[in-house]
Amino acid sequence: MAARIYFDHAATTPLDPRVREAMEPFLAGTFGNPSSLHQEGRSAREALDRARGQVADLLGAESSEVVFTGSGTEADNLALLGAANEGHVIASAIEHPAVLETCRHLEKLGVEVTCLPVGTDGIVDPQSLKGALRPQTRLVSVMAANNVAGTLQPIAELARITKERGALFHTDAVQAFGKVPLDMGKIPVDLLSVSAHKLHGPKGVGALFVRRGVALNPIVHGGGQERGLRSATENVAGIVGLGEACAIAKGEMSSEAARLVGLREKILDGLKNTVPNAYLIGHSYKRLPGHLCLGFAGQEGEAITLLLELDEAGVAVSSGSACSASHADKPSYVLSAMGFDPIRARGSLRITLGRFNTEDEADRFSEILPRAVSRLKTVATHAGFGARSERSPS
Repeated sequence: MAARIYFDHAATTPLDPRVREAMEPFLAGTFGNPSSLHQEGRSAREALDRARGQVADLLGAESSEVVFTGSGTEADNLALLGAANEGHVIASAIEHPAVLETCRHLEKLGVEVTCLPVGTDGIVDPQSLKGALRPQTRLVSVMAANNVAGTLQPIAELARITKERGALFHTDAVQAFGKVPLDMGKIPVDLLSVSAHKLHGPKGVGALFVRRGVALNPIVHGGGQERGLRSATENVAGIVGLGEACAIAKGEMSSEAARLVGLREKILDGLKNTVPNAYLIGHSYKRLPGHLCLGFAGQEGEAITLLLELDEAGVAVSSGSACSASHADKPSYVLSAMGFDPIRARGSLRITLGRFNTEDEADRFSEILPRAVSRLKTVATHAGFGARSERSPS
């Protein structure tokens, strides 16, 4: 029996064996508290310092600008709640719930929130940001890459516009980190959130880049760890894993991106002949290297059935975001914001490739998917494969 194919790396990634090896000493013999002054504590502190440098190196930042958190979600919360507890906040309509739900909480505190629209390709128009900025705007938050559609945002330009108006710019880079270049020496971002488990690192650890000079209020209070911004004894093993994952990505990102683009395009090209009613959601090339978001014209209402068919056939994929899997029968707010009607907004299949996927797996998937699609009901007639997202999806 053939091994299962895991094509859901936007949800989480398998732990790289090299990361596991780096973590192992801190799961056993090297167990000290980094805040302790004895040898065991100093060993743990040295490991944290090394990992902090590895994260900073991947970002083109200074080590002192990296604050470790328990997740990407916590990093988003620290950025928004720490920087914008009054005034006006702007976020795109397709942000991860870690940002949008935090914005809703800010509204309860009296903060005004503006949601920026996106085009049919899932990209924020910089002109819409210019129109939304106000004198009292404290923070703008636009994700570097969308978790559902895979589209990349013009972060450098959006950050520049924001800075010209005197506001802070935050980006949720959880999906983009380690997959596309993010150089803080060139991009005027003030705050940037990352998560280890999207990068072949462990779950339960993230980080927030806080540019030198940016003042934040802590949201977790206690012993003053992480420059007083995130009190709690640090997860040393997890942080070591994040650091090692960053070091690996630093050395392999360029070649790995090229390889994943090749696999992605091979799958996409094959579908043109075998699944003619398939269409790409999101921008055709301004997207993450290993990310495909597909719709199937006339069969969008069958997305969950298709996902389960593929799972039965040994392929793990997603219908939209893993964080909203419990609402998979409802229209995706991301696709709705991109202009999809309620039926089509329920119909995406997210295929996300990672470091250990192979060409053979891409070939096998290209054989399995057409058979699964052929068993779905057809409920309507829409444009087929050629209806890419730079055209209207309606």
